[in-house]
Amino acid sequence: MMSLALLFPGQGSQYVGMGRSLACDYPEAARVFEEADDVLGFSISKLAWEGPEEDLVRTKNAQPAMLVHSTAVYRVIQDRIGEIGLAAGHSLGEFSAHVAAGTLDFAVAVITVRLRGELMYDAGVERPGSMAAVIGLDDEAVVSVCEQAEEEAGVCVPANFNAPGQVVISGDLVGVGRAMELAAELGAKRVVRLSVSGAFHSPLMEPVAVEFEPWLEQQSFHDPGFPIIANVTAEPVSTGDAARALLVQQLTTPVQWAASVLHMAESGVDRFLEIGPGSVLRGLNRRIVKPVPCASLGEPDDLEVWEP
Repeated sequence: MMSLALLFPGQGSQYVGMGRSLACDYPEAARVFEEADDVLGFSISKLAWEGPEEDLVRTKNAQPAMLVHSTAVYRVIQDRIGEIGLAAGHSLGEFSAHVAAGTLDFAVAVITVRLRGELMYDAGVERPGSMAAVIGLDDEAVVSVCEQAEEEAGVCVPANFNAPGQVVISGDLVGVGRAMELAAELGAKRVVRLSVSGAFHSPLMEPVAVEFEPWLEQQSFHDPGFPIIANVTAEPVSTGDAARALLVQQLTTPVQWAASVLHMAESGVDRFLEIGPGSVLRGLNRRIVKPVPCASLGEPDDLEVWEP
């Protein structure tokens, strides 16, 4: 029997028009967008479908838009996919995974990720930070680069271990700038500064964790219906209390994405579904576990050619 794992993308995969055709073609998807609009008190659906892009990409908007789209796709396909073995979400996507697993109620999750985005943006204003993708160096080399940059300039840490040869670093402006120079000198194929509003998954997000933790403590977390691989540990989470704690830790620690996908494959997963906008995670899978098939489902055209 094939074992299925679900993958939920994170911030950065959003685009103007996301989910509009899906909501037009599938009533269950339309209801998800309608519920999110009611819960938030403004039309996240209009923003996702019509833009403008400069508003959609703002952290406080992109995060709920991503969660809503992923949840809408999941609601459309959930009766067709059979038993789910494992799931994981990249950063913000971990919340989408927990909604799918029933750990968090959808309405609570929408409000929660909107708050998360606002707090992360505010932290970036209070203490400006940056992130950069380093392509073509192994993990150990990037860790060494960050350590040297911290000694010489400012805060810089690995933020996302996305795939072999692809690591995102994060920290204050001077620290990341110095790390970019060092990575290039060490032979990185590319070093690209990312367009983000703060130093996500770094110590600069500690003020966010301090404010976010009490909010999560007030919310009901259920035990997930299927295990979720946590970004922090690359290990499965099977209780609501553990999920709550790890979603706080996730703010200041690196996303162990490559290790998470490897864990799923080694656990017997032999097919993946990326649920939500874009195909970033499918692309990463090709570098992590290339022989294991992965389909990306985000719009009606994807669903028409998909075979459960």
